[in-house]
Amino acid sequence: MENPAILHLAQRNQKMKTLNPSSVHHVLIRTPNWVGDAVMSTPFLRAVRKNFPHSHITLLAKPWVAPVYENNPHINRILSYDVAGRHSGIVGKFRLAKDLRKHDFDLALLLQNAFEAAFLAWLAGIPIQLGYDTDARKMLLSHPVHRYPSLKRLHQIDYYLEILNGAKLIANPAEMEIFISDAEKCQATQLIRASGCSNRACVIGINPGAAFGTAKRWFANRFAELCNRLKSIPDVCFLIFGGPEEEDLGEYIADTVGDACINLCGKTTLREAISLIGQCRLFITNDSGLMHVAAALHIPQIAIFGSTDHTTTSPRSHLSHIIRMPVACSPCMKPDCPTDHRCMNAVTVDHVLDLALDLLPGRLSP
Repeated sequence: MENPAILHLAQRNQKMKTLNPSSVHHVLIRTPNWVGDAVMSTPFLRAVRKNFPHSHITLLAKPWVAPVYENNPHINRILSYDVAGRHSGIVGKFRLAKDLRKHDFDLALLLQNAFEAAFLAWLAGIPIQLGYDTDARKMLLSHPVHRYPSLKRLHQIDYYLEILNGAKLIANPAEMEIFISDAEKCQATQLIRASGCSNRACVIGINPGAAFGTAKRWFANRFAELCNRLKSIPDVCFLIFGGPEEEDLGEYIADTVGDACINLCGKTTLREAISLIGQCRLFITNDSGLMHVAAALHIPQIAIFGSTDHTTTSPRSHLSHIIRMPVACSPCMKPDCPTDHRCMNAVTVDHVLDLALDLLPGRLSP
């Protein structure tokens, strides 16, 4: 069933010039810059392929999000936006535009809202540029989609799809997708076994970190207590996920829990983390990029929300369950809590434990 808000917004963008898909042979998509946003853009990729079934579709992605799109059958190529090397600085932007010109793109689809994205497409001589008219870039876009205030209240997936709606293209809702190869699945299985987990391990993923500050993080000691109370589940094994900046956090939880708790923080690539999440029976996480990875892989998960807005960035999967306690100041969207972290403090270990046991049928209760 059509979302009435999206339908209404599409009707309000009817003045846009018609875009003829049959005249488009080479498409460039400028991807978002963060892992969670990249995962939430995957329904957009499917929709683009539906609109341009015979076109060659290329992504321009920064190196840290490019792995999200590997093995995706809806695209043909990924170009790296090497901001730390070849494409750094002002000179690098002109170098990137020159690199893009070699591919003769007909259409640039801009998921990123910044002026730079439109400027690069214009500089690269791409004749059709479709994106939101944000950041004073309307004059650069051949097909600007007006970003009405109500658009910002949509879920991020729908926010991206509305770009296509605005150009009168097909934008049917679709599930998020991440594609793991058989070789990656085999490697993940071997890594779990090498870590000391049994062949019939009940693998539970724990993701205690989150980018942009501490306000999004449930407390490390509660993650540790939760794991300790789940330890009596037969053959349970905990994998702690996170980046290099969360190594100490992961080490604290692993040391507190002891046996069958493996700290992977800073020890995996993004593709390895994705493959390992795919092996989990349950994933317990803060609002983060890996939360959306688990949702895209349809792994049962518990997502703990506090300072952020679950209506726009919730994990869109019927196997994802949100725990949040409504308090007057949430969602504040602040990186660090200026008061007493009451939104997270209200989420008890019992809240998460009870839901975890419901999502692990056939297992003994701790």
